Amino acid sequence: MTDPDFDNRPNARADAGPDPGAKSGAKSTAGARPIEETAPLPPALYIVATPIGNLRDITLRAIDILRAADLIACEDTRTTARLLSHYGLSKALTAYHDHSDPRRRDALLDRVRQGQAVALVSDAGTPLISDPGFKLVRQAWEDGVRVVPIPGPSSILGALSASGAPTDAFLFAGFPPTKTKARRDFLARWADTPASLIFLESAKRLPACLADMAAVLGDRRAVMAREVTKLFEEFRSSPLAQLAAHYAAEGPPKGEVVLIVDPPVQASQADPEEIDRQLRDALAAGLSTRDAADRVAGETGAKRRTVYQRALALAAPPKAG
Repeated sequence: MTDPDFDNRPNARADAGPDPGAKSGAKSTAGARPIEETAPLPPALYIVATPIGNLRDITLRAIDILRAADLIACEDTRTTARLLSHYGLSKALTAYHDHSDPRRRDALLDRVRQGQAVALVSDAGTPLISDPGFKLVRQAWEDGVRVVPIPGPSSILGALSASGAPTDAFLFAGFPPTKTKARRDFLARWADTPASLIFLESAKRLPACLADMAAVLGDRRAVMAREVTKLFEEFRSSPLAQLAAHYAAEGPPKGEVVLIVDPPVQASQADPEEIDRQLRDALAAGLSTRDAADRVAGETGAKRRTVYQRALALAAPPKAG
């Protein structure tokens, strides 16, 4: 039976065969130290990234840390136990998440102060990135406990790297709110940010979210990345309005979704006459002054306050004689 939490396709197994880059007949010296000979770990809180789908994405160092740790704190002990079993590991596990009693955080950090190595993992990916761990790491810093990152898989960076969106500046905004009004206000907060925007979203809310993005951010290029590293991985790129229309017609996809939206056009390129023209078109199409301003500001990169004032002026009835 296929485990829904992990990708068990053939290329996710640990028996991928010889290194295609190695010369015929030559022995590889890379990583010659067997990972079974992991040395004792210095006491610290280790933040360990785990696969988001394809099990081969775990790092050798992560396996070393998980093997040598005295205790592994995880979101769901059953999920982590399955991951460890895949690599032939069996370790002491304890459940930890952001709603855990503060005494649980104290107990984990006490273990480190007593000279033990504690590893923190989430169900998949890098802890703290839309996953539990912030409160524990913040308290570790406040208490003078050493924190060590063990980097690895992340759906956010994985999607961004393959999206074609500008990567010189990007902002991860997390999950948008579920209600339309709150979601549009949330999107408006980031609309003028001169960076690629990255969001996580529930697949079932994807059509509504894309429609709000098109309305608030304008018709920028965007990428929908679904099931990154998993069997049914999919990337789809279109202007936001086209993406919204596609999923409105097709219905929500399945799986986990990352949305990446290109930065706004630089404000210096925004022509006042063109802004007025676009505002008139948007108002004539029945948009409210606020929605018209949101759309045009997103498409032109002009300041939202300035565009909104122009929308109010254009929408106002002409003064009598």
